[in-house]
Amino acid sequence: MDSGLAWTDLEVGRSFRSPGRTVTETDVVMFAGMTGDYSPMHVDREFAEASPFGERIAHGLLGLSIAHGLMLGRELLGRNAIAFLGLSDWRFRAPILLGDTVHVDFEVVELRVRSKDPGQGVLTFEAELRNQRDEVTQSGRKAILMKTA
Repeated sequence: MDSGLAWTDLEVGRSFRSPGRTVTETDVVMFAGMTGDYSPMHVDREFAEASPFGERIAHGLLGLSIAHGLMLGRELLGRNAIAFLGLSDWRFRAPILLGDTVHVDFEVVELRVRSKDPGQGVLTFEAELRNQRDEVTQSGRKAILMKTA
């Protein structure tokens, strides 16, 4: 398995584009089952067709989860990531429709070695989840704890 990028491979300003992934009806149904969120915007076709969106949409947190996986899969940080530390200024800007193919454009905005443990550092990304029409559906900052050596 690829161990991914190391701390020394990263620098402020370095940007990435994740692979794409299509959001399916199965994804939405499984996410509803796992979370218990059966909001009719996600699972009731007739209700959603009468809504301002005109069709069912994916859960916002499903989009966030997909973005996290696309960004931090083994191709990027792999085994060098230790923990997800949090989000800041995360916004849900546009719906993700069933059948949309999304990807993440993201840039390193901060690298900070932990003073308590120089073998670890905090990596902060500015991220945008975009659909196939290049519309930003979600955006904000994500912080990751990772190995520095």
